[in-house]
Amino acid sequence: MRTLLIALAGLAGSLFLIAAAPEASKSYSRRDLQGIWEAHGTASAGLEAHSADAGIRAGESVIIDPADGRIPYQPSAAAKRAENFRNRAIADPVNKCYLPGVPRITYMPFPLQIFQTPAFVAITYEYVHASRTIHMKNPKHLDDISFWMGDSRGHWEGDTLVVDVADNEPSTWLDASGDFHSDALHVIERYTRTSPDTLRYEATIEDPKVYTKPWTIGMTLYRHTEKNAQLYEYECHVYKENGAGLLK
Repeated sequence: MRTLLIALAGLAGSLFLIAAAPEASKSYSRRDLQGIWEAHGTASAGLEAHSADAGIRAGESVIIDPADGRIPYQPSAAAKRAENFRNRAIADPVNKCYLPGVPRITYMPFPLQIFQTPAFVAITYEYVHASRTIHMKNPKHLDDISFWMGDSRGHWEGDTLVVDVADNEPSTWLDASGDFHSDALHVIERYTRTSPDTLRYEATIEDPKVYTKPWTIGMTLYRHTEKNAQLYEYECHVYKENGAGLLK
């Protein structure tokens, strides 16, 4: 009996040490994507290399294919993109408090949190309480409907979570510089855990109505490791954004 009590006490102590250990020191599975993650950089302002402008920080391109780092717009679409940029203060759907859509919400300057089960992967976002459910057991998209955050179907390729996103709302933008798409948008996302505190995020974007060929962005998402890390509330109110000078 005494031996049993000592063993139980030792087990309890071990569990306490495991629970109290810093999160970053825990071993991890490459298929475990759970945690709070956030993109750094300027992709939210512009996916291509860009100089600073009103409300936009300068930054490098996050486009990894094609090699020139440019979005392969059709000529008419390139003209529309230029118009969007000129009118971005009033034309950007995010400035009207609409959901950003996929992939834009991933690299906005707000964290996201990933939860996993065998049947579903759920992603919640600090920005305006947005969320997505990635269906892992049913690959078929819904018909004749669109969603602001798209319809997400996932599967594993090795240690990479591949997410097929269709049924996207056509009025979302890809960044604050006016990069856009149509109702034919199709996105393939790839999430790969590269270390305890980093995820590699890539998204291949296809839209035959707007682009001459598919193209791919890539970046790193960083895990929040601070004590009591959590998502906070962010509410968007058009009159407040207008008061901040975003809408004129």
